[in-house]
Amino acid sequence: MSAKNKILLIVNPISGNLKKTELTDLIKSELKDRGKNLIIYETNGKDDIQRIDDLINKETPERILVAGGDGTIQLVAEVLKDHDHLPIGIIPAGSANGFAVNLNLPSNRIEQLEIALSNDLLKTDTLLINDKICLHIADLGINAELIKNYKKSKLHGKLGYFLQSIPTLLNSEYPFDFELEINKKFYKKEGILLAIANASKFGTGANINPKGKIYDGKFEVLIFKNLDIIEIFKSLYSEEVDFDSEFVEDVSTTSVKITSKTPVALQIDGEFIGEVTEVFAQVSPIKLLIAVPKEFRKKASIN
Repeated sequence: MSAKNKILLIVNPISGNLKKTELTDLIKSELKDRGKNLIIYETNGKDDIQRIDDLINKETPERILVAGGDGTIQLVAEVLKDHDHLPIGIIPAGSANGFAVNLNLPSNRIEQLEIALSNDLLKTDTLLINDKICLHIADLGINAELIKNYKKSKLHGKLGYFLQSIPTLLNSEYPFDFELEINKKFYKKEGILLAIANASKFGTGANINPKGKIYDGKFEVLIFKNLDIIEIFKSLYSEEVDFDSEFVEDVSTTSVKITSKTPVALQIDGEFIGEVTEVFAQVSPIKLLIAVPKEFRKKASIN
């Protein structure tokens, strides 16, 4: 069987609390019509990285499709550091699809698959944050606390996220004090949230980093100083955001060391990691060759 006819589909069967049978059947049908041979691997949390690597070496597929959320893409990124020539097509199917949001992927499954199999490819950056891969945005502070509480809640979706914001704001001990080392310069900053942003948007769609480009070889460190409702609404409802400097400060870099005297909540790509006193973030050598919408690729080539 020719490698040019093989597609490897990585499926997380439990991501997003949704059964993947219908999605898998749709992909099977579409690829059969295209004359492609589909190889399916379902993650199970046991030696997935090694097993996927073995499967790639054995089957030599022409492309990887990922049906899952950000965590599943992070897993595949770990594998593909040794196979960086392989394109990745993303079928968002997790509880957190922040990477897909930042790539402007559509919600329609057929359209997603058309893009995932296209030749509109873009090499994107990843970050390493305390040795964990980050695809789009990590942060310390009030949003990470909110994600921690949201994960414990029985009510998910945007409503669950909104309802958890109230007790989080009431119980959080913000503002937080941070010490930063960026480009050999040292800063002391106070704020409600410190973001490490490889891209522009949270998975909710909130645009917190107008300068963010997922392919420019750097990332932004943003200090949000206070709870300014007007500025927050800008991030939620405007594609072109110009934040007030009294609300947020930002700097572009390739690495940052962050310390705090007291433990602060940390989240990476929508996953609560824990409470930490030190974070080291840097642009990772791992690049991903991603199938993206044609308009997104064109915009990236212009910028």
